[in-house]
Amino acid sequence: MSRFRPVLRAVSVLALLGASALSHAAEITVSAAASLTNAFKDIGQAYEKQYPDAKVRFNFAASGPLLQQIAKGAPVDVFASADQETMDKAQQQGLLQAGTRQDFARNTLVLIVPADSKLPLRTLADLRRADVKRIAVGNPDSVPVGRYSKQALETAGQWTALQPKVINTQSVRQSLDYVARGEVEAGFVYATDAAIMPQKVRALFTVPTTKPVSYPIATIGTSQQQVEAKRFARYVLSPQGQAVLQRYGFSKP
Repeated sequence: MSRFRPVLRAVSVLALLGASALSHAAEITVSAAASLTNAFKDIGQAYEKQYPDAKVRFNFAASGPLLQQIAKGAPVDVFASADQETMDKAQQQGLLQAGTRQDFARNTLVLIVPADSKLPLRTLADLRRADVKRIAVGNPDSVPVGRYSKQALETAGQWTALQPKVINTQSVRQSLDYVARGEVEAGFVYATDAAIMPQKVRALFTVPTTKPVSYPIATIGTSQQQVEAKRFARYVLSPQGQAVLQRYGFSKP
């Protein structure tokens, strides 16, 4: 039995080394805007395939609530917002690692209806029709798509008149779901969101926005995985990451 002890000790050492390597594998949490859900899941899979030592966990929601979570100390390494305003607030609160903020994608705002809708909506003013009873709009106080929508309606002189019809949602994906289920006659979402449900919703037209729908990404200052967080952000901006985003309809920054 004694002649096997060196072999057993060697196996034990290798096992411990393997366990140690696994325990030190870099794992990061990425908080990203709801509209990035599908694209970022694919980016995460491709990233982990290219870097087997990495593990990416995602937290998807409206940008406003994500910022609140980070401000309250949630363990987040990377933040990707659907608008500049939310990232501006993160920067003003000192939550970002200096020099890591970059724009990585753009989008457009569209008006959608259920796929079988017969409503003749050609302009924002047409939403005042009597047969349009409910309109899904992200909460402008916390949801970027809601702010873009409100600004567009204000510019068109329709915001006040449409207030009785507005159903505030907590994310762009909730607006999409409301329209897809026929619970509202129309809704404002990003073009990329409308594209993932072509059988259930139909985009009628692009809504002009006062500001570009621009997405910034940054590393959080309190991250314990700065190196890994920055590597992931770089990957999002790399040709591989940009190819995935463009496949889902996002345009380059």
